[in-house]
Amino acid sequence: MDKTFAFDLRIETFSQQKNLNSDILNEPCTFDTKEKSFTCKVCNKVFYKLPDIKRHIRTHTKEKPFACDICYKTFSQRAHLTPHLRTHTKEKPFACEICNQTFSERSSVTVHLRRHRKEKPFVCGVCHKAFVEKSCLKIHSQTHTNEKPFACDICYKSFSQRKYLTTHLRCHAKEKRLVCDVCQKGFVENVCLRTHLLTHTKEKQFACDICNKTFSQKSSLTSHLLRHTKEKPFPCKMCHKAFSSLSYLKIHLLTHTEEKPFTCEVCNKAFSTMSYLKVHLCTRTDDKSFACEVCNERFSWKSSLKSHLRTHSKEKPFICGVCNKAFSHNSYLKTHLRTHTKVKEKSFTCDVCNKVFSRKSSLTLHKHLHTHTKSLTCGVCNKAFSQLSGLNIHMRAHTKEKPFACEICNKSFVEKRCIEAHLRTHTNEKPFACDICHKTFSERAHLTTHMRTHTKEKPFLCKVCNKAFSQVSDLKRHLRTHTEEKPYSCDVCNKAFSQKNNLNRHLVTHTKEKPYSCDICNKVFSLKENLNRHLLANRENKHHSL
Repeated sequence: MDKTFAFDLRIETFSQQKNLNSDILNEPCTFDTKEKSFTCKVCNKVFYKLPDIKRHIRTHTKEKPFACDICYKTFSQRAHLTPHLRTHTKEKPFACEICNQTFSERSSVTVHLRRHRKEKPFVCGVCHKAFVEKSCLKIHSQTHTNEKPFACDICYKSFSQRKYLTTHLRCHAKEKRLVCDVCQKGFVENVCLRTHLLTHTKEKQFACDICNKTFSQKSSLTSHLLRHTKEKPFPCKMCHKAFSSLSYLKIHLLTHTEEKPFTCEVCNKAFSTMSYLKVHLCTRTDDKSFACEVCNERFSWKSSLKSHLRTHSKEKPFICGVCNKAFSHNSYLKTHLRTHTKVKEKSFTCDVCNKVFSRKSSLTLHKHLHTHTKSLTCGVCNKAFSQLSGLNIHMRAHTKEKPFACEICNKSFVEKRCIEAHLRTHTNEKPFACDICHKTFSERAHLTTHMRTHTKEKPFLCKVCNKAFSQVSDLKRHLRTHTEEKPYSCDVCNKAFSQKNNLNRHLVTHTKEKPYSCDICNKVFSLKENLNRHLLANRENKHHSL
């Protein structure tokens, strides 16, 4: 009959087959004389060598008897201490036989070789994604279980990995120990610094196969591709609205919780996103901290000052690679480049209406207008739509719902693109430039409309009288002269108007409000056009008197 003996792990040297102390009971493991095996009493794992069971027991006791003489860091195994010492000595004795890269540990070479051989032996049992290292699989598995065992003691935010918690804690300490050698900007994480450095090198190694747009980060390309596929893999669990990126979902969730974690240190106003806080800080009157040394004009953004300085220096650092023409702004150069590539760019033609596009993706989206039936109908006005998103946006015209509110001035909008354009009115950003007269615009649509003043193009044709217009809004207004439709009515007297600006003029007759005043004679006017007419008359009178 087999006898099972307990042994004392604290005795450093004794044989596996003799000198077992049967008097020492209730120790962490037992020895089976027949099988000559050691069984862990905590997890029942079986070992056949004494050093192995001793090492294993330390995973339960958290004992770390091996200490580094230099930094005093402790380890549970001597085998872990040895490679650690090489971090101090910088010794790397193990080399890759393919590329000769050296490593401090043999196991690192094994993992590195898998990358050359494209080996991924560790497969996720849930989604079948494969990994080079077991540790990577372990971390990935937490995305399925949503396990986040590492919690912040300050704000209680939890993380799936300890390294993420360590990085997060630097945000509370405001520690930015990684500094860019070019512009001295500080960063919390090494990955953020590496990403930032690409803005100096202008390196963009990730290209989109559909539209050829290039990106400096793979994650940016992945997010961009979702625009082509229209895929939105991140749904909100509260309202089921879906988003193309996790960051957009996180921002959206704040609309449910009404949480505003970003606070202005000057006036204590709170914002839901860091971008809103940054815009707020720059719109404060005392926050124009970047001053021009030539004319003393002040700017909220360093980039705005940099662009402004070129008006004094006449510097034109952006040069066309085709004709060597120089430009003061990168946006001017980009617009100019289209003059060289116009024939090449506009190479995708619609088979149905012969409209020409510069990108294949734009043509594909346009074709939906011809091929997709408008099966979704508005229950109020019977207008038809091919996409649910289009119908949802349209419905807001009836419900007067404006879910996108500006946190700076509280103005609200029907669509997200409208608030994005509106925010530029606070930052005074005008990224879209005309390559003919260099006038800048806050929206691409405004630039497109402006370009028609140069080309004299009038693509919108009235089917009744064949009159042509440069803008679709002008055509819509004109059509009302044929239909005699008057969609804008006065809430006071119910009088109807074909144009909104006519209604606004009429409303003044009820309010008697005169908000426009002349700076010269203080005369007040109800309409701005009346003030302009008055100022023009004053100028003409002055001219005649001279």
